Amino acid sequence: MDKLVDSITLGDCRELLHRIPKESVHLCLSDIPYGINFDDWDVLHQNTNRALLGQSPAQKGHNAFKRRGKPIQGWNKADRDIPAQYENWCRQWARPLFPVMKKGASLFIFGARRTIHRAIVALEDVGFVLRDVLAWKKKSAHHRSQRLTTVLARRGENELAQQWQGWRLGNLAPIYEPIAWLFKPYDRTITDNVLRHGIGAMNVGACQLNGSSPTNLLEIGFRPDEFRWHEAQKPLELVEYLIRLTTIEGQLVLDPFIGSGTTAVACRRMNRRFIGFEADENHLQVAKKRLGEIHSGG
Repeated sequence: MDKLVDSITLGDCRELLHRIPKESVHLCLSDIPYGINFDDWDVLHQNTNRALLGQSPAQKGHNAFKRRGKPIQGWNKADRDIPAQYENWCRQWARPLFPVMKKGASLFIFGARRTIHRAIVALEDVGFVLRDVLAWKKKSAHHRSQRLTTVLARRGENELAQQWQGWRLGNLAPIYEPIAWLFKPYDRTITDNVLRHGIGAMNVGACQLNGSSPTNLLEIGFRPDEFRWHEAQKPLELVEYLIRLTTIEGQLVLDPFIGSGTTAVACRRMNRRFIGFEADENHLQVAKKRLGEIHSGG
């Protein structure tokens, strides 16, 4: 346990979680893989359809979505099985996560709008309880939906193209990302749990937003000088906010998918202990570099 605390360990959290003592973690906060084929590390299913895992012309040369997120030749059974396979993957790390959490401890997971419900079901199945789904509103969003008129014109259907002016193929601009907030069930009352374990309540007084009590819509963006180390990185201030909302100094925060180390950086700045796991060695080295550039409490 001592070797894990205040460090980031290389490896698969499904194995490493077994090394954490039971009921020792006060908060789990993680930007888990979304299972939407964002990149190789986000392909969490058995479907190897090249139309699905390839790239469209619009994706080439862009950092976001190196893999196609949906098939181009209709939806076969293998395509439709992807959500269930993602849920099964979530359940594989949710099972060893549950026993290491203290009773009443919160769990925040970032997720995709299309797949987070599967992660929630997996976490509920192993014993966690859903408290809320927060919305992190971003300042801008990639909107790459295709104009239907353009697609039809390329097919030589110019008359039809005129009939579909203003229509697009795809999704609305994704201006928010969901954050599922779950907790481990506690004995008796939440007040009893706070007195016994020091967790379960919300530090609303320290989490005012523009002078008002916080809501489940969070508009906390990147600082102008904040460097982007990871393609799926979240703002440091957002991560610090969630830690401040649910923990006090000295408590232990776990991130099983720590990526470029934002959770660890936030904990060190806020005088929390942390445990981080990361399966990608390149991301691990970035996280260690970031940690080496800061000091506890600042």
